[in-house]
Amino acid sequence: MEYLKELAPILGLLVVIAIVIGRLPRIELGHSDAFRRRRVLNWLPLGLTYAFLYMGRYNLTVSKRAFGDIMGPDGPLMSNPDFAQIFAAGTLTYGFSFVINGPLTDHIGGKLAILIGAAGTIVMNAAMGICTSMVVQNPTGELAESMTTTFTLLYAGNMYFQSFGAVAIVKVNAPWFHVNERGVFGAIFGVLISLGVYFAYDWGALVLEHIGLRWVFYAPVVLLTVCWVAVFAYTKNTPGEAGYDDFDTADASSGDDGPRLPVVELFIKMLRNPVILTIACIEFCSGFLRQAIMQWYIVFAKQTDAMLGNAEAFVANNWGMLLCCAGIMGGVFAGVISDRVFQSRRGPVAAILYLLMLISSVVLYFTYQLPTVGYLVIFMSMCVIGVHGMLSGTASMDFGGKKNVGTAVGIIDGFVYLGTGLMSVTYGFLLPDDSIPEEAANPDNWFWWPGAMIPVALIGFALATRVWNAKPKPKGAPAAVQKGKDADPSTF
Repeated sequence: MEYLKELAPILGLLVVIAIVIGRLPRIELGHSDAFRRRRVLNWLPLGLTYAFLYMGRYNLTVSKRAFGDIMGPDGPLMSNPDFAQIFAAGTLTYGFSFVINGPLTDHIGGKLAILIGAAGTIVMNAAMGICTSMVVQNPTGELAESMTTTFTLLYAGNMYFQSFGAVAIVKVNAPWFHVNERGVFGAIFGVLISLGVYFAYDWGALVLEHIGLRWVFYAPVVLLTVCWVAVFAYTKNTPGEAGYDDFDTADASSGDDGPRLPVVELFIKMLRNPVILTIACIEFCSGFLRQAIMQWYIVFAKQTDAMLGNAEAFVANNWGMLLCCAGIMGGVFAGVISDRVFQSRRGPVAAILYLLMLISSVVLYFTYQLPTVGYLVIFMSMCVIGVHGMLSGTASMDFGGKKNVGTAVGIIDGFVYLGTGLMSVTYGFLLPDDSIPEEAANPDNWFWWPGAMIPVALIGFALATRVWNAKPKPKGAPAAVQKGKDADPSTF
């Protein structure tokens, strides 16, 4: 029953948010109630699949805590540098995979893409679970000696298939949501990310405690298999496939009835679009900051616990639940404000949240050894997940258009994980090595953890101000000249 107590605040928060959103004046676009219900049935299994993909991604962090306590032939089975290497390989693979999987998803459709991604993730997590069982049974054996290499390869394969997730969910939903209601979808996207983080950290921790280390990898296999069947049965790529009329979504593909551009030409076109390129660079910063918090706070709390006492504090003990609540609030704030206050512009919300990230990073640098550190990083997570849902989940649809959204998400989300890869490599060099326990236990040696976030947050804020007025321009529409409303995205 312990997990139900942790889940209760999240369910309560979701109910409150659903009531608030439901009470907002409806944006009338001609959708019937039957269409809205079918749209929920369409994205719900897809969204749960995406959330459980996160569980099969960040279970590496959960397992790291346990592997670090098991002594192998040359020290801990997974030290800080080992973890940084494995995670960096996975995130760099994830980032570069979008060059292939973005255009591929545009070609084969989002439904088939998510089915391929989920199936591959199932296989890779099962393989990591088998290897974990073997290493735990014989922590000084031959497999233990090559564990870092083995997990680097398996986790990289896992992340290749994981890269279908974000592309697929945005590709499927682009034809189902008009530009003026996509801020709400951005909120949904943020909720899904947050639930995935909760499943990974808190459910993963409970699985580790009550069932065993190998089930940290096996549990997502079981859950993703159920979701795979649900997506196969209920998800459709377009309203037309579900028996409803397709409609003009008023995004960058609106009015574009020509043939699909060749992949190379399309990539060049996307990279020459100043808005898409700027959003990609902002999301590069988001990838660095989001994972700097999510992947390293718990490690920091555990390894400095003797001096700071954070490992058993409220935030560390409820890390996944608090990240989930923060992410939900960040995503909903960003999505609703974007549609209701800034006329479906995504830049202002990103700039506001990045300014809060910058201020918080500076405060964190001076206060990371105080008891308030946990609450501060939770607030920072709220900000950065809000940005991520708004840009990767919403702006990619707007400026890529439903026709080419897979490629747009590929570029933007690829930059997210290139940023994460840079974070992993950077912190692998800068943070203390836990193979020297006294070095990792000294909080003074962790000053680079918040210190490296400050310049990245500053760059992200500066870039976000550059897309303050950007909105998508349907093909053939006249360029708007009134700044702050419907400005041509090429002239922001």
